[in-house]
Amino acid sequence: MAVLCLVFGIVLALGQAVVARHRAAGGADLAALAAADHWARGGTAACARADRVARAQGVRLVRCVLTGQVSDVTAASGRGPFAAEVRARAGPATDVRAPGDQPPGVPAPDAPPTGVPAPVSR
Repeated sequence: MAVLCLVFGIVLALGQAVVARHRAAGGADLAALAAADHWARGGTAACARADRVARAQGVRLVRCVLTGQVSDVTAASGRGPFAAEVRARAGPATDVRAPGDQPPGVPAPDAPPTGVPAPVSR
């Protein structure tokens, strides 16, 4: 019976650690998205929004850095041995490349589409 109680205690402790990590990850993701969404208002306003979102998710914002439109935040959840700290980044979905630096097989953005017949005027 004592062994069963010990195993149950270990499983419960591991479960607490997993929950803390998932809570921190979700809070960090949402805070990073909030900061990236408010980048035009400046780093202070964007990080203030990220902090409000993190607190609403039940996590603490540990770090918030805004570089252009990309936000980089770290959020923490839990206390003591069950504490978890997770980093998340968010920014625009566009891929910024130097001119002429397209991957093989991908046409340049200003190139006409291939395989599409030209319109015929009558």
